[in-house]
Amino acid sequence: MLPIIQLLIVLACLYFGARKGGVALGAISGIGLAILVLIFQMKPGSPPTTVIYIIIAAVTTAGILQAAGGMDVLIQIAERFLRKHPARITFLAPYCTFFLTVLCGTGHVVYTLMPIIADISLKNGIRPERPVAVSSIASQVGITCSPIAAAVVAFVTMSAEHNVGISILKVLAVTWPACIIGIFFAALYSSRRGKDLAEDPQYQARLADPEIKQYMFGEAITSLEKTLPKSARLSVFLFSGALILIGLFAIFPEILPAYGQPAKTIAMSLVIQIVMLLIGGIILLVCRVKPTNVVQGTVFQAGMVAVVAIYGIAWLSDTYFGTYIGAMKESINTMVQAAPWTFAFALFGVSVLINTQGGTVLAVMPLGFALGIPVEVLVGILPSVYGYFFIPNYPSDIASMNFDRSGTTKIGKYLLNHSFMVPGLISVITSCTIGYFWAKVII
Repeated sequence: MLPIIQLLIVLACLYFGARKGGVALGAISGIGLAILVLIFQMKPGSPPTTVIYIIIAAVTTAGILQAAGGMDVLIQIAERFLRKHPARITFLAPYCTFFLTVLCGTGHVVYTLMPIIADISLKNGIRPERPVAVSSIASQVGITCSPIAAAVVAFVTMSAEHNVGISILKVLAVTWPACIIGIFFAALYSSRRGKDLAEDPQYQARLADPEIKQYMFGEAITSLEKTLPKSARLSVFLFSGALILIGLFAIFPEILPAYGQPAKTIAMSLVIQIVMLLIGGIILLVCRVKPTNVVQGTVFQAGMVAVVAIYGIAWLSDTYFGTYIGAMKESINTMVQAAPWTFAFALFGVSVLINTQGGTVLAVMPLGFALGIPVEVLVGILPSVYGYFFIPNYPSDIASMNFDRSGTTKIGKYLLNHSFMVPGLISVITSCTIGYFWAKVII
């Protein structure tokens, strides 16, 4: 009975923290941690310091990139591409948001591009819900495909700690094809969803109102009119160079320095931190970025909020699971051994609750390693850590609904029948299915 009460405390902290949002998720997790340690006298777990350091380094450099105008360069490239092919926007827009997330390590970059996606589709007679909803989904799917995202970094670090080390490149070799195909099928469904605007009575009623029509069509939303300094493009090249350099070190670890007796190659977790801070410092100096602009940017702020959330969630979860891991092994080992892919449901369910993929990996994935689930299975089902589209309260989904001035992207009467549900389920289920089988081939 006592373990159940303690688990309810953990879940309550995660639930109320997620409802408050932001740093509350980490801070309220601290309440649960204090109760478990000080009242129930459980042995404290360990905060994921290595993962946090990597996230801080990556977020700092991505924030510097944004302050240098590099994000605006990427948005303008994406907008030019979409405006050249408006008829295919339902298929092309989600890949634009996906690759922006892959490059920057956070899905929050979607906010700048989303109003442009909605504007292009509306003014070309395409139901905005079709590209907008799936593009919001794709922006979050990209997290498990980014070499600097918290979820990927946490998984790779964790695999090394459990002596089944797997490189970032191997993880991406699974998640990239799996998620790209998953997005395609989600976009295929989205391309035919809902009524065409000419046949939608709700849209036509909005169109008949002069004020609403002016709101929908009166202002052109574009990033192309913004003049950017030459240094903005340079910042993109430098940032891309950081990702390439990390990839090269991962492929050819023999070129890394070795220390001690016997000689031991420097860990990739340290390499990522060093390279990201190196490039961040170069961009800051060469592009003459003001440090105050970095901390005021949305990428830096969102990233640091994620650090606090992950810090609290992971420490609380490690304390609870570390205490009861033996009992859990005995109770669920038979099911997991018979069908190891069912562990994806646990990842998905926790993600729905806590709204963070990195936090889900840190909170639940240690259990997967402890249960002896093969690492190729865990990599294959990694896309299942994105489940927070299920309840439409995530900032990117809410923002997407607001950016769609036609009113077609919305929450349904019964809450769960919202615009993001089916594209999200199609994407995650397809990605996990393909990833599960593909990982067994290449790992």
